[in-house]
Amino acid sequence: MMVVHRDSGKIEHKLFKDIMDYVQDKDAMIINNTKVFPARMFGRKEKTGAKIEVFLLRELNRKVGLWDVLVDPARKIRVGNKLYFYDKNNKEVLVAEVVDNTTSRGRTIRFLYDGDEASFQNILKILGHTPLPKYISRPAEPSDVERYQTIYAKEVGAVAAPTAGLHFSKELYKMLEIKGVNFGEVTLHVGMGTFRSIEVEDLSKHKMEAEYYRIPEETANLVNQAKDLNKNVFAIGTTTMRTLESAVTASNYLKASEGWTNLFIYPPFDFRIANRMVTNFHLPKSSLLIMVSAFAGHELLMDAYQMAVNEKYRFYSYGDAMLIL
Repeated sequence: MMVVHRDSGKIEHKLFKDIMDYVQDKDAMIINNTKVFPARMFGRKEKTGAKIEVFLLRELNRKVGLWDVLVDPARKIRVGNKLYFYDKNNKEVLVAEVVDNTTSRGRTIRFLYDGDEASFQNILKILGHTPLPKYISRPAEPSDVERYQTIYAKEVGAVAAPTAGLHFSKELYKMLEIKGVNFGEVTLHVGMGTFRSIEVEDLSKHKMEAEYYRIPEETANLVNQAKDLNKNVFAIGTTTMRTLESAVTASNYLKASEGWTNLFIYPPFDFRIANRMVTNFHLPKSSLLIMVSAFAGHELLMDAYQMAVNEKYRFYSYGDAMLIL
């Protein structure tokens, strides 16, 4: 873990367990409890039998099985096509019909199945694969089902893990609690926009994909109590930071809320809730890197990234951590 001090510019090299040395009694540590579901599926097109990758993005209507998805190769998939999904024994398990085009690779599809949400989730466990980012070139492995999940994941809905949370073990989590850290949970279901490159020079022109979030009353109370006591508030990950900054009162307190956020945080930005942040090392031109730059300061962050390259830190989802103080 790299530790970056914003006030002095000092940079330290530690292990993640050393985060214990940077917390105090009654500090608040806010985590994103979203849970990744097996969003990547492989089906076959009717008649031709062509293999099609279907990446589930978001459920539009639970009652009728309507989803927004990405398909690959998209040129082969038209409105009206049916897709068939088979288990490892080549038994047909699920059928879907393409009902609309959304973007060049995007489609809206309707899954044709009888059953409730629980039965559909069980089908996904059979057919779906862990949605590892494309830059991880290997196929998803059985171990990724647990590895690409935080220890506190419980609210199903993300297509990518809030990777800063992957560094926590159950033992470290307990040790932090014993030291007096108060954990609060928020939910933000991470979407594919997480991996989308910024293509505009004027950052104010970039549009973020809306993502569902929820901040419960108990988390808002926990954060506001920490602020009143002049304690630190740690945002564990960029998704947590986005969630917190999406629900700020006029007096700079956190409010309980639920809805959709398309907040894009870029410099200069006045962070009003968290004054500490744990994050990973991110892709160039990503909204995540730009947010961290807004929090840490661009020059300091670039110095830290150059040092990370020199010291052979691991980048991206399964990489190392950065603690910004």
